[in-house]
Amino acid sequence: MSRLCSTEGLTDDQTEIVRAVRDYVEKKILPVATELEHADEYPQQIVDGLKELGLFGLMIPEEYGGLGESLLTYALCVEEIARGWMSVSGVINTHFIVAYMLMRHGTEEQKKKYLPKMATGEVRGSFSMSEPGLGSDVAAIKTKAARNEDGGYTINGQKMWLTNGGTSNLMAVLVRTDEGADSVYKNMTTFLVEKQVGFGETAPGLTIPGKIDKMGYKGVDTTEAVFDGYRTTADQILGGVPGNGFYHMMDGVEVGRVNVAARACGIALRAFELAISYAQQRETFGQKIAHHQAILFRLADMATKVEAAHAMMVKAARLKDKGQRNDVEAGMAKMLAAEYCNEVVEDSFRIHGGYGYSKEYEIERLYREAAFMLIGEGTSDIQKMIIGRSLLKDYQLQS
Repeated sequence: MSRLCSTEGLTDDQTEIVRAVRDYVEKKILPVATELEHADEYPQQIVDGLKELGLFGLMIPEEYGGLGESLLTYALCVEEIARGWMSVSGVINTHFIVAYMLMRHGTEEQKKKYLPKMATGEVRGSFSMSEPGLGSDVAAIKTKAARNEDGGYTINGQKMWLTNGGTSNLMAVLVRTDEGADSVYKNMTTFLVEKQVGFGETAPGLTIPGKIDKMGYKGVDTTEAVFDGYRTTADQILGGVPGNGFYHMMDGVEVGRVNVAARACGIALRAFELAISYAQQRETFGQKIAHHQAILFRLADMATKVEAAHAMMVKAARLKDKGQRNDVEAGMAKMLAAEYCNEVVEDSFRIHGGYGYSKEYEIERLYREAAFMLIGEGTSDIQKMIIGRSLLKDYQLQS
């Protein structure tokens, strides 16, 4: 058992949940991850197992059929899942963010309608802010919801990078409206869009094209969403009031950054495990390479980075669970974990030597997966902007 990323300080329930997920990863995910990833095959059996474990409703309150657990518990479970196969953590990540936004900002009617079915996985969530050509510039979105004479809305535009775009049947979509305040950030609204599972026209006026072919992050479906005359009603506005969508999404992304940090921690831990195992098997110049000083020092650096990223991620999650602001800590955790993840995976790749380039070795998969951590929920440069601006406010000089 690894001494890294310990679960010290957890309750008995938390420890039991994390242990159950770890056992599931060992028995059901790790043995098949590389094969499924290379085939870009959706892990349906694994997902069904996650439903049975209750992970789709892990943070959903008990009154709506969930387990009512904390963000920390969820993040630690994600870390374990990503250690097995990062794509599987992506299956529950966007679902979790949509459920979180509903819990925090949904009307009581919306909570009752969706959360019980989301807790069981019957309703699966996806969300999108991004669009082709704008990336992190959320203020520049062009997809628009126009008010109809009957009080409903018609949505037109194109959204990008929807994880679970094909396998979800509930989408949270940020669009521009003519309602709200003059501020560009106050005339955006999040709509809850119901659709069929699959590709093509999944609802009248909504098309989900086929999966986007990616370098890594295989298995999970990443798609676009094209709205062309999609009609919906006012009660599908998250929270019931137009103009608050940007803030709803930012709240969701904040916990999403903790989630991505946890995923990066899981990948990094697995890369370290593979490296230290291989280093104790491979021999050069008459001894195991683990005993060469260059390798020994590299392993020490890797373990330290794994532990530091894990600690930062745990801190960010604990702050959110206490009801405190964690935008800076979440940004720091996401940035640190993503950067360290790539460095640890790179070092593991180097320790594997030529074999690391072979698809027969697991590190080849991790090498491609780690790159996505630098992008998901905002690049490191975006995190630095968020962190820096907050620090200037906190440490503003008095005139």
